[in-house]
Amino acid sequence: MPHIHVRHYPRNFTEEQLRAIDEAVTAAVTSTFATGEDTVSISLEPVTPEDWDSQVLAEIAARRDELIKAPGYWNES
Repeated sequence: MPHIHVRHYPRNFTEEQLRAIDEAVTAAVTSTFATGEDTVSISLEPVTPEDWDSQVLAEIAARRDELIKAPGYWNES
């Protein structure tokens, strides 16, 4: 606890970029949840643009009550 799962368009991250994501997300989560770094896990899942709407946007729409930030591209109508 807590686990952060990030879905994104496919791309190759450098080790430096992965380290930066790890450090930034871990800092935000440990501060907000008042927990130690050893309790945080982070995963990255690439999703193709062709699958984004059916896999990610559909979940966002189905779980909108859990969102703390909606994507700016999302038209809820």
